[in-house]
Amino acid sequence: MNTRLKCLLLDDELPGLTYLKMLCEQLPDVEVVRAFDSPSLFLLEVPAVEFDFCILDIEMPEMNGLQIAGLLNGKPVIFATAYRDYAAEAFDLNAIDYIRKPFKPDRLKQAIDKVRKHLLSQPDTVKKTFIQVNTNKGKALLFFDKIAYIKTSEQDSRDKQVLLFDGEEIILKNITFDKLIRQLPVQDFCRANKKELLAIKAVQLFSFDEITTNLLNADGKMIKLSLSENYRGEFLKKVKI
Repeated sequence: MNTRLKCLLLDDELPGLTYLKMLCEQLPDVEVVRAFDSPSLFLLEVPAVEFDFCILDIEMPEMNGLQIAGLLNGKPVIFATAYRDYAAEAFDLNAIDYIRKPFKPDRLKQAIDKVRKHLLSQPDTVKKTFIQVNTNKGKALLFFDKIAYIKTSEQDSRDKQVLLFDGEEIILKNITFDKLIRQLPVQDFCRANKKELLAIKAVQLFSFDEITTNLLNADGKMIKLSLSENYRGEFLKKVKI
């Protein structure tokens, strides 16, 4: 799921890697993008992989986790090891956390929560690319460039249904449009009416009172939104008319 933290795993011991992957996959807000058992393969493929943080074993034969962390351009890292000896070195590298083997689920979750807090606490000078939201499946990171369209939930008007560009849908719990629009990049999103807002890049055609999107509904037809008078002026400014 695109709203979850994307994680890479590296441990040269396959049983430990398999167990760590299983624990991560039990967390609803974590997506294991890749799991590697070879440091050299990890370094070969990591430039082409989109991820938010890594969990790295330290003791490995080809190259240790501390050396690898130094090559990740500041990406958040959780170190994992059966030994205490590397704790000081790990934190010298600004590691988010340091967890001991054998892994305990609660301790792993605590470390990942630290990653989330770290990402959300970056200075305002760093362009923010996501917000943290409460969903029907727990807390999640909602990335701005993934959002296509948001509407009031038909089951509960306090909730909002989000359609992502990849076709996935999620439910945001108990949040208003006013709060959402304050957190979204102002130039990239616009209200269409009281019950719907959309990404500007989802617009395909529009008329005086209707927007046709480039998104498909369940019947394979283009989703159309009514453009109300209250939001028409703002919409026209954002599409440069």
